[in-house]
Amino acid sequence: MLRRLLLACLSLCFATGIAHAQAKPTLTVYTYGSFAGKYGPGKTIKERFEATCSCELVWVTAEDAGSLVGRLRLEGETTKADVVVGLDMNLAAEAKALGVFAPHGADVKDLSLPIRWADDTFIPFDWGYLAFVYDSTKLANPPKSLKELVENPNGPKVVLQDPRTSAPGLGFLLWMRQVYGDKADDAWAQLKPRVVTFTKGWSEAYGLFMKGEADMVMSYTTSPAYHVVAEKKDQYKAAAFSEGHYLHVELAGATRTTKQPELARTFMVFVLSEPFQSAMPEGNWMMPAKTPQAGLPGAFKDLVQPSKALLFTPEEVQQNRRAFLDGWLNAAAR
Repeated sequence: MLRRLLLACLSLCFATGIAHAQAKPTLTVYTYGSFAGKYGPGKTIKERFEATCSCELVWVTAEDAGSLVGRLRLEGETTKADVVVGLDMNLAAEAKALGVFAPHGADVKDLSLPIRWADDTFIPFDWGYLAFVYDSTKLANPPKSLKELVENPNGPKVVLQDPRTSAPGLGFLLWMRQVYGDKADDAWAQLKPRVVTFTKGWSEAYGLFMKGEADMVMSYTTSPAYHVVAEKKDQYKAAAFSEGHYLHVELAGATRTTKQPELARTFMVFVLSEPFQSAMPEGNWMMPAKTPQAGLPGAFKDLVQPSKALLFTPEEVQQNRRAFLDGWLNAAAR
């Protein structure tokens, strides 16, 4: 009897020791839903990082970049996030002001961005230009400028994203300001009758467009590449606007409150590595921050090339976002 108890105790202790030895550190990464979703690059990124780190990467999702910032604001120093992937350059100053992010310490030279990058807190992981996407079999003559889209009362119906919660939604709000300046609120009032709805995030908006609820949807110049590669369809196009297109840059940042600082730093370096960057074009359907060694997929070579990149600095957005949003809300209420 005593012998059996001793053997049982030894077996339990041995099993517990093995389990403890096999326990892996966990890296909790906040991101937006479509990044970690069924059709996003999250699964690939998780597999590739875990193959190098002897750890477990856990995605925690929010609707969009705006929702990520809102969650971090609520959680503050109690956040469980070790890293956040999917912040938007337009919200960079606001996110930095939360005080929860640490310097990245990564090498950000030789990036493939249309702008110079010098921020010491956030790393860009992909980018693209905002654009209205349409089905060329249904809309033969899309507008050739933002002003033509806005000011033609018989123009196409559009589905947009809410600028309070959505990264492309905020981007379009800023695009309107870049083109119309102080007259942007009047432009919103002109466009309003043809706005089908403002969705909380990009996925819902694009889904409504694909169901035929609108003629055009606010998305990216890279979106048509998805249809070419994944669906073998080439009728989806991005309309080229003569005023230029608003630049959208997505960011990653490590929190200073992380309980896995070394692992978080390792992931931040990984963000600009070949395994991560090569997953962006046909995973997140955006331009990589650092062009992979094999170059861009063929479907990316015929995309719209904007004549001009429109952009506010993160500090300008932080200073003016509330006023821009108030103007949009007032115009929508007319």
